[in-house]
Amino acid sequence: MVVLDPMKPGGPYEVMAQQTFGKMNLTLRVHDVLFGDVWLCSGQSNMQMTVLQIFNATRELSNTTAYQSVRILSVSLIQAEQELEDLAEVDLRWSKPTSENLGHGKFEYMSAVCWLFGRYLYDTLRYPIGLISSSWGGTPIEAWSSGRSLKACGVHRQGFIPSDSVTGPSEYSVLWNAMIHPLSNMTLKGVIWYQGESNVNFNRDLYNCTFPALIEDWRQTFHHGSQGQTERLFPFGFVQLSSVLAGAVSNDQLPQIRWHQTADFGYVPNLRMPNTFMAVAMDLGDRNSPFGSVHPRDKQTVAYRLHLGARAVAYGEKQLIFQGPLPEKIELLADKGLLNIRYSQQIQVQRQDDKIFEISCCDDHQCKWLPVPMNTFSTQSLALNISSCQGTLVAFRYAWTTWPCEYKQCPLYHPSSTLPAPPFTAFITNQMPGHHSKVAQ
Repeated sequence: MVVLDPMKPGGPYEVMAQQTFGKMNLTLRVHDVLFGDVWLCSGQSNMQMTVLQIFNATRELSNTTAYQSVRILSVSLIQAEQELEDLAEVDLRWSKPTSENLGHGKFEYMSAVCWLFGRYLYDTLRYPIGLISSSWGGTPIEAWSSGRSLKACGVHRQGFIPSDSVTGPSEYSVLWNAMIHPLSNMTLKGVIWYQGESNVNFNRDLYNCTFPALIEDWRQTFHHGSQGQTERLFPFGFVQLSSVLAGAVSNDQLPQIRWHQTADFGYVPNLRMPNTFMAVAMDLGDRNSPFGSVHPRDKQTVAYRLHLGARAVAYGEKQLIFQGPLPEKIELLADKGLLNIRYSQQIQVQRQDDKIFEISCCDDHQCKWLPVPMNTFSTQSLALNISSCQGTLVAFRYAWTTWPCEYKQCPLYHPSSTLPAPPFTAFITNQMPGHHSKVAQ
């Protein structure tokens, strides 16, 4: 093993390795080597979807000549009972992008989200980007987690029957062992992750632990494996789950896993998930996807939103808006029958919606969620009409449903970035009129 000193981005170079063994001289030459940032892309089928499967596939597949400095590698689908030191197999060795290797079949070879993310980054950075695709459809987070990180969340090996949403390998750690650990001596800039659908009905209530624990464990492993060249808290981006047509899951399960993806903060980065970024995808639902509504075809917007997070978190771009508006302060104006919500940044109310906001109203020790209409709004706040609650108002939530809105038609966005406000829920901690509840950041 040879560890090179960090090189400035660029190339192509020829790397030559020589070994003298007795009277034998061995020389190995590697041609057309680029130096730049390497990103690892992992998860389940929404990460595994190829460019062939997305909107405007023909145009996207023909658009590779300008991106020959974006190199791609695809890990084969392999399981292992023990941690492997090297990859058992690869589908695609380090290669230049072509229409053939980007559009090679469905749910195999190169990830569309990974490719598009790298392409957007290259457009901004203008230096080489390496992309590693290592994903497997229908897999729960437990398969991608080391035994250490599962143990940290109280998940021990036990006999279980996976749910219908778990169609890939579900044994604990088998994909970590075979498809992630062998990469750990590489120097990574960061990771992007698109997974969670297979945990909607399986260990869902543990995801607020298993996901932050996976991030922490991957960071430790790659930092150690690269002899310190991969940053200890390297940037980790992920996609908050999109929408699925009713019938596949109950109406509360998908909102819960979206919330757990943020370690129950509703936003990232946060105290439990430092140096992370999130692409909200709940407004990208695809009713007519030939691959089922769980597989939306607009991966361009997903990758674009991820790359904004990377530019802000990984590359330190200041003043860049990379997430949608978050509630910052809640004011209960009980005498006026209003709940006033102030946001952390400007909001654009794209349309009025009488159902996407709900309040928890309690009477005689029974609480129920009631939809509330939006009353008035300004550049950074809006008021909800809460007159339907005759009891005590204890909480409010936004977009807490499997399919909150049609394609890019959620009510709240940031005005210039077209980034949607993420799902949110918060308790209203004090019932005094005019009380201010600080709920975020």
